[in-house]
Order: sequence, then structure tokens, then C-alpha cells
Amino acid sequence: MSREYRLDFALLGRAWAKDVRVAVDSAGLISAIDADAPASSGAERVSGYVVPGMPNGHSHAFQRAMAGDTEYRLSARDSFWTWRQAMYALANRVAAEDLQVIATQLFVEMLKAGYTSVGEFHYLHRRPDGGLESGANPLWDAITAAAEATGISLTLLPTLYQTSDFGAKPLRADQARFQLDTELFLRAVEERVSSERRLGSTHRRTGAAFHSLRAVPMESLRNAVSGLAAIDPEMPLHIHIAEQRKEVAACVAHTGRRPIELLLESGLVNRHWCLVHATHATPQELDAIAASCAAVCVSISTEANLGDGFFDAARFLRAGGRICVGSDSQATVCPAEELRWMEYQARLRKRRRNVLADKTAAHVGTRLWSHAASEGGRALGQPAGSIAVGSRADWLVLDPRHPSMAGAATEAVLDRLLFAGGSGAIRDVMVAGRWVVKERRHPAETAALAAYRTLTDRLRAG
Repeated sequence: MSREYRLDFALLGRAWAKDVRVAVDSAGLISAIDADAPASSGAERVSGYVVPGMPNGHSHAFQRAMAGDTEYRLSARDSFWTWRQAMYALANRVAAEDLQVIATQLFVEMLKAGYTSVGEFHYLHRRPDGGLESGANPLWDAITAAAEATGISLTLLPTLYQTSDFGAKPLRADQARFQLDTELFLRAVEERVSSERRLGSTHRRTGAAFHSLRAVPMESLRNAVSGLAAIDPEMPLHIHIAEQRKEVAACVAHTGRRPIELLLESGLVNRHWCLVHATHATPQELDAIAASCAAVCVSISTEANLGDGFFDAARFLRAGGRICVGSDSQATVCPAEELRWMEYQARLRKRRRNVLADKTAAHVGTRLWSHAASEGGRALGQPAGSIAVGSRADWLVLDPRHPSMAGAATEAVLDRLLFAGGSGAIRDVMVAGRWVVKERRHPAETAALAAYRTLTDRLRAG
């Protein structure tokens, strides 16, 4: 059943339009847009500023249960690597039913913050004792169930994880839950893809991920990429890369190449790939990633929280690079904050303002939001990230009555969202043509929070 809406103001590409008629088909896809013709008498009026929802390009849902719990000093040299010990401890305690509770709470938070789809980079494959379930993987299904319960669109990225470091070092005991051999990995991914094809969903997608080059030897990577291409030639492929200097140094020591250099030399990378972090990319590597047409997903909040370093967004965008954002470790679940700090990092590096604006979009907020939304949709392999015919109706409605929007010119609305504390202006959220948040309330939020509080109390007591 097709529905029709009249939007008071809508961001179409990088330009604002007034009194826009939009038709949405039964699959939740936009079938028509007309900024001139009057809407029918049965059209639903949407008052406020309508912008495309933001795809979350990189998420580890289970880490929501430890956000804020590692902000105390263990030593004078606390780092990503000491944080990882706490993360592993949590990863080895979370059962499938726990994961569903955590992900449900997190996905409600994402929707209310403006994320309308999520790429779940998922490497919990085995039971806490290291065994595998027969049949469907309940840990994978827990993420899908949470997405269904909340209404967020999902690209599940089952993640290959086979070694503990370069040189094919065996996994440690605290990494045993992550292990899958390549054939089992491919078989499980193929089963999910086949199921999705039968269902014909516009808001569920299976891709694949490789944890990192230290966790997936090059031979395994090549075999997996070949097998995945046979399953789905358009499959989105994600990988952590060059997040930490120690990782870069270890790759050079074992291969003679930096990790991005090694990956690009493989000839595997193309427009279906998303390189996560790329924090310690050289200028030449950034140019080469842009030339490959791969995207980079940055999560400034996590990269700052873990002390990773700075991503040079200004250079990458000048080279024509594709950037999306993600919540990663859930230190912050807010796309506006990710984009704000992308610009602020650039300002601190350059010692000037409005660094990431360009000739096609003088307003930083408009440029960054529209770019990250459209590229995030591409990175997740979903028809999301823009208000256009053929795109999914994933919308945020910004309330013009919110203090952050007071007196705003239309062209400055997204500047207000990013730089004036405007996240509170997100009033309503639509995913695939269905309202999932109305008047800042999600219908599942009370029950989700109660279950989450009970779980976190138990985890902390344990």
C-alpha cells in the first residue's frame, strides 16, 4: 500500500526544498518526489525539517554494556591494548540472550539519536565455552531479533577472525569465541544471504567483515573474498585497518608493508569495501584508498576514547574519498557528535574554521551530513542515506520549536544540528516508511531499558 506525505521542508541532495510531496511504496521505498505539485487530500503532513537518517557504518553492539566503565587509570601507559583486556572479559561473559537485550537497548538509543540503519561488525560466534551451536547461530540471530524489535535497518557483518597477530599466531584463550574457519564462515554467510533473498526485505542485508590483517592471514583473506563474491558479487566487505601504531609496526615487521599498503597491493579492494578507522594512513595511502573507490568509516568518539589518533578527513575528502561514520564501541551513540568532531579535529590540525566545507556546500553541517549519510548507505549495501526516488524512506524530523533551531535559516538547520547541540531537536524517526520514534519516544524503550538494567546489574555483580 502506497502512502503519501507532504513535507514542510526536506533536504534533497544538498539543497532544501519546501512543500515537497513524497510517495512511499509498500516496501518502504520512495516512489515519487514532487516539489511543485500539491499533495492529495489524504497525504500525511510532516511539519519540521526532514533530513535523511544516518547509517551507522560500524558497531559492536555488545560493547554498549561496558561504555564508561574503563575511564580510570590502571597505569601511566593505559592504551587501546589495556582497554582490550576489559573488552575481552565482557565478550567472554555475554550469552546470546544477553546480547539481544544489549542490542535492543542500543538500537533504541541509535534510532532516537538519528541512526536509522546499522552495520553490526559481529565477531561473537561461539558459546562462552568455545563450542558451536548446531544449526542457526543464536548470537547472529540475537542481533537480527533486536533489529526486528526496534525497527532499525540492519546489515549484519559476520566477521572472520582466525589468528591473534601477524605471522599466523594462534588465537589466545580469550579470543576463542571469535574463531571460524573459512569454509564454515562462507557456508553460514551463504545460508543467511539465501534466506534474505527468499524474504525480499529492503531493510535487512548480510555482508561480511575481516577483523583485521593481524586476525586474517592474506591467504585466508583471498579465499574468503573469492567465496563471498560467488555468493553475492555486490556484498559489502568491511575491515579494521591501521587503527593503532603498534598494529602498523607489527605489519611492517612481518610483511615489509604497512597494512593499508599490503591490502591495496592485493588487488582485492574496490567500491564494495569499507576500511574502518585508517587512522594511521599516510597521505599516499589516503589518495590510494580514494582511487580504489572504497569507503572509510571513522568513529571519532571511539578513536578519541581509545587514544588511537587523528584521521585526516580534509585530505581524504579533497582526494574524492568516501567517508561514513559509526558508533563502534558505543562511547557515544550520536552521529551529530561524530561529524562535529570530524570537523573539530580538522580545525585543531589546521588552526582555522569550516575546514570540511567545499565549493558545492558552504555549510559544514549540510556537507558532512549529506555526504556521510549517502556514503554510509552505500557502505552498508542498503538503499539509504538520501531523500530520492528509489531510496528507502529513512527520515529524521527536526523540530523547529527546539531551542537549537530558534531563528535558524533553513540552510543552517544542519549546522545547528551539529554545532548547536541540536540532537535534541530530533522529534520523529521513520525507517522504511514506518514511524519508529514519535515525539521523541520509541514504543519499546521502557521495556528495553528495564531488561537492560537487570542485565547490567547482573554483569556487574558477577
